[in-house]
Amino acid sequence: MTKLRKQRRKKKYRYNINRKRLRNKITNVGKINCEVVSDEWEKHKSTQRNLMEMGLSYDPNQTVKITHVKKNKPISSKIKKDFEWTVEEEIPVEEIPCSKKIVAQKLLEDAKAPRVKMLRLPGSVVEWVTYLMDKYGNDYKSMARDKKNCNQETWKQIRQKIKLFKSIPEHYSEYLKSRPLKDMYDDNNFSSDGEL
Repeated sequence: MTKLRKQRRKKKYRYNINRKRLRNKITNVGKINCEVVSDEWEKHKSTQRNLMEMGLSYDPNQTVKITHVKKNKPISSKIKKDFEWTVEEEIPVEEIPCSKKIVAQKLLEDAKAPRVKMLRLPGSVVEWVTYLMDKYGNDYKSMARDKKNCNQETWKQIRQKIKLFKSIPEHYSEYLKSRPLKDMYDDNNFSSDGEL
């Protein structure tokens, strides 16, 4: 309580504020999207304590410390001219008691799991590339001189887009299905030896 009368007079109880909602807003951590972490989370513990028990880092600057050259420099800096290998001693890391190590292991497994690439090209790029492939085959330099090349892309940029288009099976398989087989052999796709 304030001792000054003017400050005491200004203090008034605000009836329009929902104190329960205000308290929840202050103590709320936010929605945790990761199911593994949210299952093991304990509301009555702090964020730092929860993460430490799960084997996760709260502050990466404290967890992985960067060694400074100037601070760790020895006082007597005599260079040995012996051609011997110096082996650095590994400092043992203090084990933090983690009661929920399963969380860190599950997160590590999830990070190492293979992902399906969801790369897609926009429809305009697909139309542009298929038009060029139909008209010019593999002649990239003439593709660059095409009148529809409004972006003035170089032949190497066009070649890269075609490589990307061919690497996406959804786009390229549709393109191959829409084309008759005889047209594929008529193009410049094959050299005189019959190789691609």
